[in-house]
Order: sequence, then C-alpha cells, then structure tokens
Amino acid sequence: MNNIMIVREIRKSFITGKNQLNVLKNINFEVNKGELLMLVGPSGAGKSTLLSIMGGISRPTTGKIILDDTDIYNLDDDKIASLRNKKMGFIFQFHHLLPEFSALENVIIPALINDMRKRDAIEKAKKILITLGLGGRLNHRPSELSGGEQQRVAIARAIINDPDIVFADEPTGNLDKQNAELIHKIIVDLNKNFHQTFVIVTHNEKLASFGDRVIYIDDGEIKDIKKNKQ
Repeated sequence: MNNIMIVREIRKSFITGKNQLNVLKNINFEVNKGELLMLVGPSGAGKSTLLSIMGGISRPTTGKIILDDTDIYNLDDDKIASLRNKKMGFIFQFHHLLPEFSALENVIIPALINDMRKRDAIEKAKKILITLGLGGRLNHRPSELSGGEQQRVAIARAIINDPDIVFADEPTGNLDKQNAELIHKIIVDLNKNFHQTFVIVTHNEKLASFGDRVIYIDDGEIKDIKKNKQ
C-alpha cells in the first residue's frame, strides 16, 4: 500500500505568557492510500491540532507534511489554499454550511473554486447528494435540514473534488446515535467502495473500530499504533 501523506517530526508550541506550551511533540507516521485512519485519545491530547496541521490549515512550529513529494509548508499561503481545495476534503463536527445557500449550492462551491464548469458541478453534486440519500433535499437550506442531513451535505461537499485525502474532526460528535451510525456507514462505504482515504479524529469507539489503523495520541505524543482486524 503506497503512502499518500508523510508526517515527519511535527512539533507545535504556543507561548503563553512566559511559558511555552508544547501541544505536539515529534509526531511521525504515514497515511496510506485508501486507508481509513483513526486518531484517538483524550481531550486536549493534540489530535485536532495535528489534523489542522495535516490539512494545511495551521502551520507547525517545526516538521514536515509531505503530499505528492511536496512539503506543503514550503508553499506560500495561496498555494496551500489551492492545494487544500484540489487535493483535500474536510468534515467537521459542526457542518459549517453556508446558511443562505441550498444543499446543492453548498456542495458545488469547492468545485467552482476549482474551476469546474457550473453545469458539470451541479450534475456531479446532484449525483453525490442522491447517493447519500438527499435527492429530495437538494434545494433545502441548512435550517430546513436535520443534523444528520446537514452532515451528509458536508460530506458531499468534502468529496466533490475527488480529493486525495479527507480529514474529519469528530464527524459524528454532534449527532444522535441513529444519525451517527448512518454517517459511520457512509464513511465506511466511501472508503471501501471508492477507496477514499480518510483521517478521522474521534472519541466514538464504534467509529474507531472501523479504521484500518488507530493511532493513540496523549499529551502531544503517539503512544501506540494498532491495526484493526478486518
């Protein structure tokens, strides 16, 4: 299995008053193409900070994130933003949909930024939303959708540009059990049937159990890496 991203010697520190807070301490691992990789550990362990660094959102204090043989933090901010749009997808605990736009409009925005023709973007977004069970909700705004429906729209938005890797931060943390299990199924299906690579931060033991590997992080360090039996 070929790696799709290399995380090398990542450290992240913050200065608070006269003190230095070391949030991440020499993190090293690789993400394999088509992998469902879980990052787990207690609150405050540094998982979300690490995900943000891997996704090109927050620069590390030191270290490298290598994607397609390129250390992304050698790029300027505009090039990192372009790379995020073309090669990465993001799903958050809170969906972050634009309230004034419909489900369909929210999904096509990354495709339009990526210079896809609007007609093609609409057609592709419709297919994805229908696949996710939202064919009857295309023109509904977020306020007219349930929490589970909103998160499915967020998943559609994350995958419309066929990203190399999707990062998800507690994607079911704000959902009830039934909707959480539906989102679990969608993620697993996208991974197994379409070979979509995922890196997911989660406290949900059920979701973590679906991962190919589980990386345990505590106090800013990797404590263990386990392969799940499939």
